[in-house]
Amino acid sequence: MSAEKNKALVRRFVQEVQNEHKLDSVAEFMDVHMIDHFYDSQGLPQPENTVEAFKKFYSGMLASFPDLKGDIHDMIAEDDKVVTYKTFRGTHKGEFRGIPATGRQIAVDVIDIFRVANGKLVEHWVVADWMALMQQIGAIPGSGDQAQ
Repeated sequence: MSAEKNKALVRRFVQEVQNEHKLDSVAEFMDVHMIDHFYDSQGLPQPENTVEAFKKFYSGMLASFPDLKGDIHDMIAEDDKVVTYKTFRGTHKGEFRGIPATGRQIAVDVIDIFRVANGKLVEHWVVADWMALMQQIGAIPGSGDQAQ
C-alpha cells in the first residue's frame, strides 16, 4: 500500500474505533497477530490475539472515560509506517486503575507508530503521557500543586 493509503487506514481506525467506539470493527483494521510493543514496555508478554486484547484494553478505557476521543494533530507516513501525534480527551466518569471517578476532564498526548502490511495494522509502538493523566485525575500531585 502507498503511504497515503496507509495514512487513510490509520485515520479511519482513529475515527471509527477510537472516536466512535466501534470496537466490533477492530479486526477490520488490526491483524490478530499484530506485535504491540506496548506490552513489551510494560514487561508483559504479547497477547495471542491482539484484536481481542485491544478491545479489552479500550473497553476498560471507555468504562473510565466514556466520552474518550482522539484529535490527530499531525500524521506522517513513510514506506510502511504511519506516525500520529494526537491528544485524547475525556471525562473521568468511572474507576481508573483503582481511582474512583472524579468527573475531571483529561487531555493526554499520545504518539503512535503503526506498521501496515496487506491493508492491516501489524505492528505498533506508543508513547503516552500516563503521568499527566494520573495528575489530571488527582491520583498523584501535579507539577503545579503546592506541597502541604
